[in-house]
Amino acid sequence: MTSATADPHGAQAHARAQAGTKTEAMPILPARDADALPAGVAADAMLWAETLAGGGYASKIVGRGARIELTDLAGDGCISLLAFNAECAVERLNVADTLKVQWHGYLGAGRLLLSDMGRVLLSIVEDEAGTHDAFCGASNRASNARRYGDGDNHGAHPNARDRFRIAVAKYGLGRKDIHPCVNFFKGVRIAPDGATQPEVGPFAPNRRLVLRAEMDLILVLANCPHVLDPRADYHATPVRVRAWRDAVAAPDDPIRTGTPEGLRAFLNTEAYYAR
Repeated sequence: MTSATADPHGAQAHARAQAGTKTEAMPILPARDADALPAGVAADAMLWAETLAGGGYASKIVGRGARIELTDLAGDGCISLLAFNAECAVERLNVADTLKVQWHGYLGAGRLLLSDMGRVLLSIVEDEAGTHDAFCGASNRASNARRYGDGDNHGAHPNARDRFRIAVAKYGLGRKDIHPCVNFFKGVRIAPDGATQPEVGPFAPNRRLVLRAEMDLILVLANCPHVLDPRADYHATPVRVRAWRDAVAAPDDPIRTGTPEGLRAFLNTEAYYAR
């Protein structure tokens, strides 16, 4: 028999019948209609409301001063993040500089994510997790195939790097633009002998992380198991994303003034916007 969607009229009817369908892993449009708004945030300030299912990805342009809240709803999510200057995407997150400029190997509240131009892309304003990773980068097709039997982008075990490839293409970017990422909610510690020690949980549900955009950014997120997750099964539970309008760091903001190196990075950012 011929499918009801085999002709344009049937396809149109089928498509329109989906109106009003809601699933957990879909953007909420407009974002002001999101349930459970962040405390103290007015609905009209909302910019982004979406939940990333396991294996999912998302991307969004967010303005300078925006707050981005990530919530690990079930305690087993892993958000890999890329960040680009929205005006000039050749400037992007530099993980090596993020660590060495701050003289610190671990991400948490008060830390900065720096660009390859010495500017602050994002500040970590709040952190209820404490398990993050700036060492290991994203999973890829080969690493997932070794662990789960396949790692195809459209299979049962998608990997973070291929998810990034889909997301960055929406902004005219490609494989060469996928830089080393940071991973949130799954941690890695470095032992005294130099061994990497993964912290993959599962953890308590609803741990939150709040970032502040210090530049206009393209943010790219993938929710795939950490590359060092030793479990044989594919574990990646939903992570909720909320973003809203707010203000950039004030001159006396403790994150801005916390260290000489951090202050210099903020001054570099402020100089960029002095037009």
